[in-house]
Amino acid sequence: MQTAQTPKPHPLYDIIILGASGFTGKYVVKEALKFLNTSSSPLKTLALAGRSREKLLKTLQWAAHPSCPPNDVSIIIADTTDSPSLSGLCNQTKLLLNCVGPYRILGEPVVAACASSGCDYLDITGEPEFMEEMEAKYHEKAMETGSLIVSACGFDSIPAEMGVMFNTRQWVAPAVPNHVTAYVSLESDKRIVGNFATYESAVLGVANMDKLQQLRRSRPKKPRPVIPGPHLPKGPTIEYQEKIGLRALKLPSADAVVVRRTLVTLMENPHGLPGINESPEHIGKREAYWSSVKPAHFGVKIASKSLLGIYRILGVGVFIGLLCRFSFGRWLLLKFPSFFSFGWFRKTGPSEDEVRSASFKMWFVGYGFSDSNLASERNSKPDMEIITRVMGPEIGYVTTPISLVQCALIVLSQRENLPKGGVYTPGIVFGPDLQERLQENGISFDVVSKTALPGPAPA
Repeated sequence: MQTAQTPKPHPLYDIIILGASGFTGKYVVKEALKFLNTSSSPLKTLALAGRSREKLLKTLQWAAHPSCPPNDVSIIIADTTDSPSLSGLCNQTKLLLNCVGPYRILGEPVVAACASSGCDYLDITGEPEFMEEMEAKYHEKAMETGSLIVSACGFDSIPAEMGVMFNTRQWVAPAVPNHVTAYVSLESDKRIVGNFATYESAVLGVANMDKLQQLRRSRPKKPRPVIPGPHLPKGPTIEYQEKIGLRALKLPSADAVVVRRTLVTLMENPHGLPGINESPEHIGKREAYWSSVKPAHFGVKIASKSLLGIYRILGVGVFIGLLCRFSFGRWLLLKFPSFFSFGWFRKTGPSEDEVRSASFKMWFVGYGFSDSNLASERNSKPDMEIITRVMGPEIGYVTTPISLVQCALIVLSQRENLPKGGVYTPGIVFGPDLQERLQENGISFDVVSKTALPGPAPA
C-alpha cells in the first residue's frame, strides 16, 4: 500500500477543462455537463478555462443547448504560455483536463504545472514523442507530489488499450495469445472529416520522428514482456482480412506505443498498480482483472471495404511522408490540409451533421495457441484465432469526450483506489474499471468468434 499524499487545501473545483472553447474542447464540455450535479456522479463543480471569456461563454451556451447554461460553471482566463495562470488553475482544481494541442508545442507547461502542484491531469493527445518525453521528465516529480498524469485518454488510445485487453482476456488457460492486430474502420452516412489539430499533430510527428528515436535511445531500456511463440511475421503492405471483409494498411499510430508501455508496466507490476488507500474490494477486483490480461504482440491497421479507400489512405501517407521532411513542404501540408488529405481534414472541422453520422468499428484479430506448451515447440504456428470488436460513435468529437470524461469520473470517484502519482498510460490506471463505464455510454465490446485453425495463421 502506498503512503497517502500530504493533504492540500480543498480545491474549488472537481474539474477544470483547459482549452474548452476549442474544436474538441467544446464537445468535452458538452459530455461533462451530462454528469454535472447528477445524483450518481462525483462531478459537482466545474470550470472552463481558456484565453477568451467570450468564446468560453459561447461554448457553455452551445454545450448546454437546448437547456440554459448552468449558472454554477465558472469561467477562468488562462494561457498555456502563462505559467502563473497555469499554477493558478492547478491550485483551484482536483483534476485538469487538457484539450489544448498540438501537445508537443503547447502541452509541457501544463504537465509541469500539474506535476509541481500535485494536481491530477488527463489529456487526449496521440503524440508518442510528447507522452514519452513527459514520462522521462516528470514521472519522479509527479510521484513525489501525488500528481496522477495520464495521456491518451481519447480515441487515442482508449479503444485500442481496452480492446486489446478485452481480446487477451478471452484466452482462457491453457490457451495463450501470440499476436493481436486491430483493424480500424471509420464509417459515415455522409463524409468523414477530421480535426485539423489531429492532422497537424500527424505532420509534426512524422517530421520529428528522429527526435523520438533519439529520446528512446537516451533512456534506459526496459525489459519487454515474454510472449509465447514466434514474433509476429511481416505481412503484405496491403492486406485483405477475409474474416472481417476489409482491406487494411499498417497505421503508424500512438496506439501500439501506448499498449506496449502498458504491458511493460504490467510486467513490472503483475497485479497492476496499487492505490493510495485501496479498499479490499478494489484490490481483489484489480488483481483478478490483471491476472486475466495476457501479453501479446500488437499492431494497428487502418481498414476500408474498398481498394480505392486504401489507395486514398496510402496517398495521404505518401504526401505527409515526402513533404514533411522540408520546411516548405510542412508549410504546404498545414496550409492546405483539405487538398493533401483528399478532404479528410479541414481547418473548420466537421459539421454537427457529419459528427452525428460518423462511427467506428475496431476489430481485434488475435492468433495464439490452444495450449501454452505448443508455443514452445520448434517451428510452432498459432492454432487458434479469437476475434473481438469495439464499436462506437464518431471518434474525435464523441468517442474522445466519452472516453476522457469517463476516465475523469473514475479519478474523482475512486482516487484512493488509484496510484498516488506518476506519469502512466490509461490502460494501467483505469483498466479494471473503464470498460463497464464505456459500455454504459455507447461504446460496445463484443466477442465475434473463437476458431480452431487447421493450418498456419495468416500474417
